[in-house]
Amino acid sequence: MKLVQDPTQFDILLLENLYGDVVSDLCAGLVGGLGMVPGANYGEDAAIFEAVHGSAPDIAGKNIANPLALLMSAVMMLNHLEEVERNQQAGAAAKRIKAAYDKALTDGEKTRDLGGTLGTDAFAAAVIDRL
Repeated sequence: MKLVQDPTQFDILLLENLYGDVVSDLCAGLVGGLGMVPGANYGEDAAIFEAVHGSAPDIAGKNIANPLALLMSAVMMLNHLEEVERNQQAGAAAKRIKAAYDKALTDGEKTRDLGGTLGTDAFAAAVIDRL
């Protein structure tokens, strides 16, 4: 309840996999839906980055998925590579991709789940155009 009432009071939630999955899916509603939520799983020796919604097999191939969560996850991965491996090229790429999708959104280029009209391919093209 506290998380929904005022999520700003939490800096981090450390949860086991099952509870992390449930809470992350529920919290996606606070920021616009599952298409807006990147995910990261950090271990001692490895990290995995993915869209919180997973592969979304129910909408695969229908050109309706919002690719933003996957793009945001990729940006987090590139930032992680910059931090852990001191890979400045990865960090620069992360900044460029983030700036491109931010610009696409502020220009009104949005998928249907965000109140726009674009499909997956058209939104991806809008981001690519801004790279």
